[in-house]
Amino acid sequence: MAADELIVRGLTGVDMTLKVAGPGTRSYAFVVDWHIRVLGVLAWALLGVLLRQSLPAAAASKVTSNPVMIALMVGAGLTYFLYHPVLELAMRGRTPGKRIAGTRIVTVEGEMAGTGALLLRNLFRLIDSLPLLYLVGLICCFVTRQRVRIGDMAAGTVLVLDETAPTRSLGRLGQMLGRSTLPAETLRLTQDLLDRWKALEKPQRTALARALLLKIESQGNPAELAAMDERALRARLENHIASGRA
Repeated sequence: MAADELIVRGLTGVDMTLKVAGPGTRSYAFVVDWHIRVLGVLAWALLGVLLRQSLPAAAASKVTSNPVMIALMVGAGLTYFLYHPVLELAMRGRTPGKRIAGTRIVTVEGEMAGTGALLLRNLFRLIDSLPLLYLVGLICCFVTRQRVRIGDMAAGTVLVLDETAPTRSLGRLGQMLGRSTLPAETLRLTQDLLDRWKALEKPQRTALARALLLKIESQGNPAELAAMDERALRARLENHIASGRA
């Protein structure tokens, strides 16, 4: 396996390859995010300046003890330090910078990174940022096989390029998990089969499709499924993915 690739073992027996983001791509994403964070902090500071100017002179002289100004300073701090964990959770492994750079955080198994992994990864930023300018993290990205920093090693995550069909599929799967009534494992198996449909032999994909449909449709008719051709089987699976109804 090449250092810039992550091989994901497919549930249907067909592996997929994700390209690992290198130090340059990671740095680009970080710089974009850093500028956005700084702009957010400056917006809070500007709001504070405007508020101070609007206060009477007596009140402005005691601005540092004003509860509103303290709240503005807290807001600026939270904007800077919680930017990554909050957005990575909300955007399922991405931030605006990562999206612009075309990257996404996944686990070493190629799955969507969970809440615990994303929070742990960000907690280790305190170490990766030492002694300044993320020097520790940058060195780790150059010397580790999968271009990971200490936070990634602790959380079991990898930053991959988000420009391939498999990673787009991971993003769709993460969105579907939140609204589907199908069990997470069944949903993942179904999406995995659809992603690899053309790579599988016809007997293999039809057999897997029938087995999945029997699992999804607890009251389904095996004889009816046995009589369906592969196009009808695929359409039925896609309908379950789209509707999320078992």
